Amino acid sequence: MGFTFNKKLPIPKEIKAMYPLSEKCAAIKAQRDKEIRDVITGADDRFLIIIGPCSADNETAVMDYLHRLVPVQDKIKDKCIIIPRIYTNKPRTTGEGYKGMVHQPDPEAAPDLLAGLVAIRKLHIRNIEETGLTAADEMLYPENWWYLSDLLSYVAVGARSVEDQQHRLTVSGFDVPAGMKNPTSGDMTVMLNSVVAAQHAHNFIYRGWDVNTGGNPLAHTVLRGAVNKRGATIPNYHYEDLLLLLHLYQEKNLKNPACVVDTNHSNSNKQYLEQIRITKEVLHSRQYNPDIHKLVKGLMIESYIEDGSQGIHDKVYGKSITDPCLGWEKTERLLYEIAEKC
Repeated sequence: MGFTFNKKLPIPKEIKAMYPLSEKCAAIKAQRDKEIRDVITGADDRFLIIIGPCSADNETAVMDYLHRLVPVQDKIKDKCIIIPRIYTNKPRTTGEGYKGMVHQPDPEAAPDLLAGLVAIRKLHIRNIEETGLTAADEMLYPENWWYLSDLLSYVAVGARSVEDQQHRLTVSGFDVPAGMKNPTSGDMTVMLNSVVAAQHAHNFIYRGWDVNTGGNPLAHTVLRGAVNKRGATIPNYHYEDLLLLLHLYQEKNLKNPACVVDTNHSNSNKQYLEQIRITKEVLHSRQYNPDIHKLVKGLMIESYIEDGSQGIHDKVYGKSITDPCLGWEKTERLLYEIAEKC
């Protein structure tokens, strides 16, 4: 056989029992969930900023970064809701490289999935306890969602996952917003079809169970740019792209039309400093057109303590070991500018 079964891992219920969420933190999450939900539905006109490291690679540095967000959130709370990125599993284009904390709690050590499941749950709990800012994570593995289902206030489905049936069906059982990214081809109809699927009820097999879901009316689109047949990047954050998405939404019978623009990835060609310019352009489009203002609910920004990225063994504190990120000084300035212009 091609599989070697190493060891049976605890089911989500067991991990949750070992590392439970306190009643105080559960109440914080419930309030945050309501506020974020109200933005997606249009009941709240504040702007979402989903921001943080490309990958949560080091608990100490990540917590340092998250604590820096707290006073900024307090100052801009009337205009914006900050949702920290705590991305604990990373898709790899070729399958090689660092796959995130769920695989390797220590990026320089061998993979340890049991330690990884514990580490990601403890990190998300620690974030809520210490900052009060419930976070976003990417759902790379649908079967792992339940390990964090009581902790996340936002979930992203990536460009390589959005066409997968199991991802779409799993999102249909969420009670939090899920951002469905356009595929790497850039096809907006594929992205919208994923939202259609996620907003409908389904019956399917999940973690060995026959399950029913009720549909997730908070599922929405995320524009992250695309790649053409020659491998060149194609941005899709421009005014004309937003108008096209608005038109496509109008053709669909979808609840809560909403879009978040990812300022990095193929929109910036991973040129992390371009995130500043892209942010300003998107905000200008919202100011110019009331329909786009209503549609575009937020931005995704990759940011950490230090500018750029590094190799896994370079050991620069607070610098990304995956995609390059904006450093903190630029990030802080940008957050205040967003609040002024949104």
